[in-house]
Amino acid sequence: MTEPTTAAADQDFPPDVVIADTVRWLEKAVIGLNLCPFAKGVHTKGQIHYVVSEATDAEGVAEDLHRELEALAEANPEKRDTTLLILPQALLDFLDFNDFLEIADAMVEELDLGGILQVASFHPQFQFEGTEVDDVTNCTNRSPYPTLHLLREDSIDKAVEAFPEAETIYERNMEVLEKIGIEGWLDLDVGPRCPVTGHGAAKGV
Repeated sequence: MTEPTTAAADQDFPPDVVIADTVRWLEKAVIGLNLCPFAKGVHTKGQIHYVVSEATDAEGVAEDLHRELEALAEANPEKRDTTLLILPQALLDFLDFNDFLEIADAMVEELDLGGILQVASFHPQFQFEGTEVDDVTNCTNRSPYPTLHLLREDSIDKAVEAFPEAETIYERNMEVLEKIGIEGWLDLDVGPRCPVTGHGAAKGV
């Protein structure tokens, strides 16, 4: 794991706790349920860069995203393959977060990084269009905190080559979540962890 980047984060969201929450979600949900077959390799090799943003609004997030896109583009892929920009204090409303993704995509193009990098997203309130809030399939894209995932296009292409049935991942993930149900998801305990009690929010503090 690379060293986290953080400014003077609010005491309610200690960077080490935020990163620990995110790593736990990655290990128990994303890798544990095999929601992304490509995640284990970069995690095991320590090629994921975790950044805890101190931003509290979209403008601050945009500044952090601009910096991290440029940093990832310049970094050695062997040392930093991907970046998770974690937003514990910003874009907490899913609709606001969803709207920001247009800004993120536009920024990639403005930096001439189209075809080189892309931005994926995860959110605690993620909801697919046409689903109910408590539909367990929404959990495929739910993370402890709003998170922007900065990826290299080359890495995606290589991963798809190694996993020729990549287009089936989405359907498989839906089946996995439906099988374990919402209780099974909550039992994973991958929500934000209270820094005082150490309990996960998903299980109740």
